[in-house]
Amino acid sequence: MTEIDAKIDALVPDWLTLPDIAEQLGIEVTRVRQLVKEGQLIAVRRGENRALHVPADFIDGDKIVKGLVGLLTVLRDDGFSDEEMLEWLFTPDATLPGTPAQALSENRGTEVKRRAQALAV
Repeated sequence: MTEIDAKIDALVPDWLTLPDIAEQLGIEVTRVRQLVKEGQLIAVRRGENRALHVPADFIDGDKIVKGLVGLLTVLRDDGFSDEEMLEWLFTPDATLPGTPAQALSENRGTEVKRRAQALAV
């Protein structure tokens, strides 16, 4: 959990607070905090009250977007920090097209994961 910088804040279109995520997933806020601690979600401090926020694109209805957890693991194994992961996930890529986060939400996770694995080479 880190402080957000302006560049990444501008890249991510929408954010959810941990209580918002807990409500959508039908779980307790403490469980959402555990998901962040376990690396299944990325949370950053932003806004005037520095509350923890997670990109809204990481949540699909009542579940975490398919493929996100594995992708975050690959990126961490590649040595990416949370900020670098967010920047990579939300930077447009004309060859996808769109952003890796959009591709994940459109069930194109295999291609996104393949590209993440290629970053380590």
